[in-house]
Amino acid sequence: MAVSVSIFAIVTSLHLIAFVLAIGAERRRSSAKVVPDQYDEQTYCVYESDASTVYGLVAFGLLLISQAVLHGVTRCLCFGKGLATGTSNTTCAIFFFIVSWISFLGAEACLLAGSARNAYHTKYRTAFHGGEQLSCATLRKGVFAAGAALTLLSLLGSVLYYWTHSRADTGGWEKHRNEGLGMTASDFPQPLQQRANEFEKV
Repeated sequence: MAVSVSIFAIVTSLHLIAFVLAIGAERRRSSAKVVPDQYDEQTYCVYESDASTVYGLVAFGLLLISQAVLHGVTRCLCFGKGLATGTSNTTCAIFFFIVSWISFLGAEACLLAGSARNAYHTKYRTAFHGGEQLSCATLRKGVFAAGAALTLLSLLGSVLYYWTHSRADTGGWEKHRNEGLGMTASDFPQPLQQRANEFEKV
């Protein structure tokens, strides 16, 4: 299978956009502060924008599309026409296939968990002069950053997997090569033997 520049471009661009969005989500994490209610003696949490939730979900979707495109083209390594056996390209393709999937799943988990946690807002109130201190739930720092790092690792694994898979893919020739050799060995000597017998009779 020849390497397709368009597949390279699609996978790379989707990963890079997802990476930028994950970085943006980390920088735009929701913050909250406790403010007193002007109508009664209670306090409540006031949150800022939920932009990082949107960024994280869009990055999640872009990574999913990129993974689907890549493994749709390569038939997810398991359903293709066959790879050349016993070569370094095949070994590398299997290795980068595993790296691609592990980093992809890790990035998706970070992006989804971060988006869900960032969207959660503390809704209860507490007495302003009470002994209980109100705590506003916010997303811990570093979740989206981890998702961004795993996105880059997924990009590296995906590109190298596609490249090595393309070099190791035989397009079905490896599978039927032995059959062709068998036909050559078994079919052609028989007519030659028949001609030899006819020559001896003459």
